Parts: sequence; C-alpha cells; structure tokens
Amino acid sequence: MLEDIMKLDFTSREMLLEILQKRQIEARRDEVSKKAKQSLKDYHAGKLTALSAEEVIDKLNSL
Repeated sequence: MLEDIMKLDFTSREMLLEILQKRQIEARRDEVSKKAKQSLKDYHAGKLTALSAEEVIDKLNSL
C-alpha cells in the first residue's frame, strides 16, 4: 500500500495525508466523546464519585 502511495505525485500525497490527518482527528474526537458519555452514565449511576482538585492531584502524583 505504501509503495502505491509513493507512486502518486507529491500534490496527491499531500492531499491524502491531509485527509488522513482530518480523519484521525475526527476519530479521536469520537473516542473522547464516547468515553465522556460513558463517564457521565457511570457518574449518574453512582459508579463514580466527585473528587476535589486536591484529591485528583494527589491521585495523579501517586501514579
């Protein structure tokens, strides 16, 4: 596949790269959105509890 891509002219490769980058960004946004929605569901179901900023920092520092 890479060999076929390299056969394209420079402009076509640049366009392909831009399309891939935009799709990656969109896929990442979708992933973040799904995780956020699941986190809200878990929170409302009582599976998660709110923490203060200090508690979050302490937890991150203990990793």
